[in-house]
Amino acid sequence: MKTPGRRITAAATAREWAVVTIDGKSRIEGITKQGLVQRTGLSTRDLRAVDSGLSYPSSFFGREKAIVVNLEHIKAIITASEVLLSNSRDPLVEHVRRELESRLAGGTQKLPSPDNAQDGQGSTNDVPRGGTTKALPFEFRALELCLELASKRLEIETLALEKEAYPALDELTHNVSTLNLERVRQIKSRLVGISSRVQKIRDELEHLLDDDVDMAFMHLSEKLMYQASVGQSTRFDFYKQPPQSDEESDGDHEEEDALQEEKDDENENETVIGFRPNLDELEMLLEAYFVQSEGILNKLTTLREYVDDTEDYINIMLDDKQNQLLQMGVMLSTATMILSLGITIVGLLGMNIHISLYDAPPSLSFWETTGGVIGGSLGLYIIILAYYRKRKLL
Repeated sequence: MKTPGRRITAAATAREWAVVTIDGKSRIEGITKQGLVQRTGLSTRDLRAVDSGLSYPSSFFGREKAIVVNLEHIKAIITASEVLLSNSRDPLVEHVRRELESRLAGGTQKLPSPDNAQDGQGSTNDVPRGGTTKALPFEFRALELCLELASKRLEIETLALEKEAYPALDELTHNVSTLNLERVRQIKSRLVGISSRVQKIRDELEHLLDDDVDMAFMHLSEKLMYQASVGQSTRFDFYKQPPQSDEESDGDHEEEDALQEEKDDENENETVIGFRPNLDELEMLLEAYFVQSEGILNKLTTLREYVDDTEDYINIMLDDKQNQLLQMGVMLSTATMILSLGITIVGLLGMNIHISLYDAPPSLSFWETTGGVIGGSLGLYIIILAYYRKRKLL
């Protein structure tokens, strides 16, 4: 018999999850970690990806009974019959819950049973993918909504950053000030952050599209159909080598090897779960958001290039200003040198010694001497500047 203290401890470890069922109804449940493991079949390591108290990069992957989704603010566990949203009190998560309710309420899907599995009802592999109006499985619709909301949030942040960045960069090119430089620094920091988030989602989508086994694990409804139809004639393709007669086995080995290679290529998406689902629906779904993430990333790349071009332009402007200051410094240094030479001459003439120049009339000797010193200094200064220009120093 459990004591009250143990019941309080168990209740304290339970976390609130927003549960959205397959028919679009939602509720708030307190679920412990152990109960979540039993309910979804996930390991405690997988549950860390949807722990709101931990910071994990964006990722989503399939397991035997559930799909784990960690995209931006969305931390969810998708099963074949329900979606569990972590951090249910967050307003952003509340928006996700309402969207799930409205989307899922419009397309209720029954869970597979042995009867409809045997009769072929609810089959998706036998229906052509191109142009079909059949609703996606429940887990794909929930996954699509998570990808859509995450991509939309990144798109909104990217557009807001573009609206703020381009005017700030243009202003910086006209007025290089501390305030404008600080604004551009903050914009560049946000740009790096958004780019890394979009790149992570793009890489996850690319990795998933390249791995048929991972995509097969995400077909939760089809796995239920397979489990319900084991031992019966079903629509799933199995990979068993057909029996061969002795005459066939003695045939051309080269042709047999070629056929075997073709078969291996066709069976690339065979998985350890015992069946090969048709991956067309999931591939088209993931490719659509892969293209969208590529588009967002291209916008951010264009903005980054504009920032880099602006920085290069600012550096060129600063280098030009620095060169002008250096030229001015050279000219002032030369003028100071010439002026010092003139002062030296005047100082020599002002010494208390008697020379023949003092015997001339004062008015004539003063102006001749002053004019000679000033004229000689200016002439020498012009000659030095001409030498600088000839050597391309100015």
